[in-house]
Amino acid sequence: MNNNETKRYAYLYSETEAGEASLSGLKKFIKETYGEELEIKWVKSDRFKGGFGLEVGDDLYDWSIKGRLKQLKNSVKGVSSEDNIVPLIKDRLTDWTPKALAEEVGTVLTVGDGIVTVSGLRGVTYGEILIFEDGTRGMALDLRPDEIGCILFNEDDSVCEGSRVSRTGKTAGIPVGDAFLGRVINALGSPIDELGDIPAVGYRPIESPAPGIVDRQPVNKPLETGILAIDSMFPIGRGQRELIIGDRQTGKTSIAADTILNQKGKNIICIYVAIGQKTSLVARLYDMLSRAGAMEYTIILNASAADSASLQYIAPYAGCALGEYFMNRGQDVLIIYDDLSKHAVAYRSISLLLERSPGREAYPGDVFYLHSRLLERAAHLSDEAGGGSMTALPIVETLEGDVSAYIPTNIISITDGQLFLETDLFFSGQRPAVNVGLSVSRVGGDAQTKAMKKAAGSIRIDLAQFREMEVFTQFSSDMDQATKDQINYGNGIMEMLKQPRSCPYDQIDEILMLVAAQYTRFKDIKTAKVREYMKGFLKEFKLSHKDVVSRIESSGKLEDEDKKIITDFTDDYTAKFIGA
Repeated sequence: MNNNETKRYAYLYSETEAGEASLSGLKKFIKETYGEELEIKWVKSDRFKGGFGLEVGDDLYDWSIKGRLKQLKNSVKGVSSEDNIVPLIKDRLTDWTPKALAEEVGTVLTVGDGIVTVSGLRGVTYGEILIFEDGTRGMALDLRPDEIGCILFNEDDSVCEGSRVSRTGKTAGIPVGDAFLGRVINALGSPIDELGDIPAVGYRPIESPAPGIVDRQPVNKPLETGILAIDSMFPIGRGQRELIIGDRQTGKTSIAADTILNQKGKNIICIYVAIGQKTSLVARLYDMLSRAGAMEYTIILNASAADSASLQYIAPYAGCALGEYFMNRGQDVLIIYDDLSKHAVAYRSISLLLERSPGREAYPGDVFYLHSRLLERAAHLSDEAGGGSMTALPIVETLEGDVSAYIPTNIISITDGQLFLETDLFFSGQRPAVNVGLSVSRVGGDAQTKAMKKAAGSIRIDLAQFREMEVFTQFSSDMDQATKDQINYGNGIMEMLKQPRSCPYDQIDEILMLVAAQYTRFKDIKTAKVREYMKGFLKEFKLSHKDVVSRIESSGKLEDEDKKIITDFTDDYTAKFIGA
């Protein structure tokens, strides 16, 4: 042996020292398995009760009572509950002999801040779940030539240097099933609502490939939010990815919550993923959805600000895996990520602790891929693939309206449009505070019913012209009548678009309001009275013209004769309202 070579040993762990005959047999086994003779060193240990453990390099042979029982358990795994398992166990015990199976193990080098560095485990794969001696679970996230960076899902108090780590051969996943509806769970799929265990019917990996082009179909079915400003100007289709972006406290979560409320009775599964939010905020949302009867079709997955960065990192992927379970069965799913800016911060913390190179704003270079591989999984599947859909509404928080920051620009480029919520609009009382100029839906009218598309007409252009005109006329007192009418009409639309929280509109209400607004242009109607006018108009029209309402709802179309009936009624009601 050269002096530069390090002598290798095999280690025998047992409570008592082995005899010569036993050592001779172990040496023969090592020679046959590894093709070399190794000196065996005995280490006194009580870890292997009723047997021994043999460590050769990264391989560990567990010949304890526990290890042999584990082999027996694996040999009868896969038997269905309908089979009688007792005779099977008797047969296995009669002719079963434990095998010398190697379990690949590693050793903890360093631990701290939820990050563990492990040596060994040469065959580990990215995203594989690792089990530590005390039962703590982690995930391999950084594969290096000589060591592995691993994130922990539990507290790291019981993990210490020198601890043993073993592979599971499984990637991180989450249990799935219909029983999760109405429940609040954590990022690992465990219930946190104190309502008991959740029976699962399967297990899905949290990371999976996005559907391919062949398995998709165009986004052409509307997903109604019940929010007039969105459904009329920035429609969302099933399978779309629409970003909700704005400063903190501008109503981003309120839009998401109202959209969930509006799916009642529409056979759409809703999943709300809270990332880095206060637990009190999630509790209020749960209470509001419960009182409205919306938890029947909703799942809340919470990785709160008090949870580790590791749980916040896997939370959106776990929620997406749950959504894919329903989508692949042909159902429609709405998933909300609140919010991905906190998700990126959690990933940045993990990456810096893993000693990855920081880039722009200290985020690692793969943060774009982090969100693209998540949002690409939203899709409208082809009929051959089941026809299900998953619509994603990611939320991103900006600082002082800066949409040119790193994370906002990344996610804007990934998604199919954005709803930009403006702070000044919000505090002026315009809620939802959707900025018409910066918001866009790249799916557009394809995600609207024919009735809504016809009713919406030119309302977005009218609003844009009003906002521009308003800037030029705010210091002018001398305006012609046409300009005054345009300003009055714009103010009327802005007032009509104001909508209280938790009060989504039916689509027929939105259609009637849009037709009435564009026909009357709010002439002789004071801006402060617009909402009162619309409320009375809807009530009386739906009472007196039930046949028209029923026809529009069933056909999804707004025929010219129906539109004429609405405008004729508008003339009569407007005269009555002004004269009152």
